[in-house]
Amino acid sequence: MSRARIESLLASFTKVIPANTQHTSVEGTDVRYVYQPLEDLYILLITNKASNILQDIETLHLFARVVSDMCRSADQREISKNAFELLEAFDEIVSLGYREQVNLMQVRNNLEMESHEEKIQEIIARNKEAEAKEELKRRAKQLEMQRREQQRRAAAGGPSGGPGSYLGGGISGYQPVPQRFDAPSPARTASPAPSSLRPPAFKSGGMKLGSKKSRQSELLDALGGEALFSEDMSIPPSPSGTPEPAAAAVPKETRGSLPAVTAESVHAVVRETVNLELAREGGLNSLELKGDMNLQISDASLTRVKLLLAEPSSIFGPELQFKQHPKVGKFASRERVIALKDPSHGFPVGQSLAVLKWRYSGKDETYVPLSINCWPTPSNDGTCDVNIEYELENEGVTLYDVVISIPLPPGSYPTVSSHTGDWSLNPSSHSLDWTVGRVDADERSGTLEFSVGGDDTSAFFPVNVSFVGHGSLAGVHLASVTRVDDGEEVTFSEDASVAVENYSVV
Repeated sequence: MSRARIESLLASFTKVIPANTQHTSVEGTDVRYVYQPLEDLYILLITNKASNILQDIETLHLFARVVSDMCRSADQREISKNAFELLEAFDEIVSLGYREQVNLMQVRNNLEMESHEEKIQEIIARNKEAEAKEELKRRAKQLEMQRREQQRRAAAGGPSGGPGSYLGGGISGYQPVPQRFDAPSPARTASPAPSSLRPPAFKSGGMKLGSKKSRQSELLDALGGEALFSEDMSIPPSPSGTPEPAAAAVPKETRGSLPAVTAESVHAVVRETVNLELAREGGLNSLELKGDMNLQISDASLTRVKLLLAEPSSIFGPELQFKQHPKVGKFASRERVIALKDPSHGFPVGQSLAVLKWRYSGKDETYVPLSINCWPTPSNDGTCDVNIEYELENEGVTLYDVVISIPLPPGSYPTVSSHTGDWSLNPSSHSLDWTVGRVDADERSGTLEFSVGGDDTSAFFPVNVSFVGHGSLAGVHLASVTRVDDGEEVTFSEDASVAVENYSVV
């Protein structure tokens, strides 16, 4: 159809819409209009009168679901902002005027696969460019080293630099091109071994698509962000011309947004892991808390010390089981003191020693650190309204990077009406990820409300929770550190954190 024909049909549509009717289709002279209101706009499908009206309605509903999936709201500004993405999605549904047998998940996968392949190709191109730059730098360095060595031999009057030399005798008038790398020291008088004139050992295979290592790096870059390459990222060679050994890989940061702690000469590291399962109707199915305290002493004069724990927390009582290191004495009184059995000995210096461990396992609901209440309510129109809230129950910890993941019914996408923090859709698990940066005693609760297609309340479970916490759920922390000899107090530092092994509502 020509553009004028399409504009004429669209102009006619606004005149033939019946008022006060529940019908979503109307027939004109030559065509049939199938439409669906979407807030202040209409989604319109124009077909001929011979088409299958049931198939047209199904196609129209798929269009509406695509719009709801790709746009946060159905206003004109949001539609215009995502116009090209919507056009690509519609092209996956209707091709050359015929409906393709696809559903919403297949449309989303097709769009993601296209962008993923493009990103992989861009990464490969950048890697090849960076690889070529590295090769040019190595070649230039090799030639510079050879020229400087020939100059040195000529200056020393060696066999290769004498009058019979092919360089013409004496000191060559050639001036080497300056490089960014430092040249080898000219103080050497002995001829270098032949191996020193070889090109630096280098695996020139680079990051190719067929390489196992490069494929992993490329996929990580494609999923996690853009790769940045610069000349400063190369490994500088040593004065001998061979590359320096690669630096040890930096371990992956697992603290998240936890604040950093400056370690003193006596430093205690408290680590706890929680494994918890809540019931959707309320109550606690299981709770397991494990913790340990590691002592690190960097000053040899502070090895003979004893550690006094703070008063027992009112949250966990005698059900909390403690276990000391074999060389550490048991708790002998109400004061919980960590000290070596033999006072004449001291704690090791420069290494971490696990001096204390604790554990709790039970079903006491009062020990839950963060309560989660997920309440789905089916509506009469085939949708479900979901209200979910959290509340901090243990004020002894501050939670960071809280992510509450709510599964969604297959093929449906939510309309969020109100929320605390941020939310996003997770395509890998088809769930709504609700993210809150910090939960503490001042901001201890939050809510999220959304509606989504489907009336099966069991589809929204299990709800999974992850976070990192600052503090100790069991309330185990140091009160003071004193010397064994004279009882003088010693400055100490403590780093206490909580990690989640499993936290779910089933």
